[in-house]
Amino acid sequence: MTLKKRYGYLWVTLGFFLFSLAGQWICSWFVYVNHQEEHRMPVQFKEYVLETSKDMLENWQSEFLQLIWQVAGLSFLLYIGSPQSKESDERKEEKLDLLLKKLDPENAEKLIQSLDKKYPRE
Repeated sequence: MTLKKRYGYLWVTLGFFLFSLAGQWICSWFVYVNHQEEHRMPVQFKEYVLETSKDMLENWQSEFLQLIWQVAGLSFLLYIGSPQSKESDERKEEKLDLLLKKLDPENAEKLIQSLDKKYPRE
């Protein structure tokens, strides 16, 4: 499998990221130039880079870091099996065991054991 196919999602995401980053910097340039002209101040590339970098980092801090924490934090909690990430499978299994015991008290234990062999509990 080629790198293009193997990491297709990465390449598409990287393309969107670079496109939006370039768009932000280009639009910011026009806004900066208009602002400087309105106040009759010289256009300075160094000042533009500093101002746009500050705005970009503020945006990343408020949006991307929050999203990264949600994805990475929840993935980690799911991985370690925290109570917040469990979907109460143990409770469901216990309820089903009780239902089987009520419906067929004589054969319930054998049936539960065969199911546990076929589908081991975690």
